[in-house]
Amino acid sequence: MRKITNDELHRPSVEEYASMGRIPVTVVADIRSAQNVGAFFRTCDAFAVEHLALCGITAVPPSREIHKTALGAEVSVAWSRHASTAECLAGLKARGYR
Repeated sequence: MRKITNDELHRPSVEEYASMGRIPVTVVADIRSAQNVGAFFRTCDAFAVEHLALCGITAVPPSREIHKTALGAEVSVAWSRHASTAECLAGLKARGYR
């Protein structure tokens, strides 16, 4: 059994994906497992989420464990690192998020 390529899946390239519209949602994650972080990246990629905020002890790319689960989505999803969830939420609120 062979791995199907992105071309065969008709998946846009990273450049094409970057120019596509996003839903105006920021996902805030404060999780321990690097594999779960990769799953968050994949989910945000699938739903065209605007931004993923990684907080606290959450693992960040580059990471072999994240890449293994994210399958490249850590490259196509905009993300940022925050020292704490409280700091992240305060910053989002200051920018008008509810």
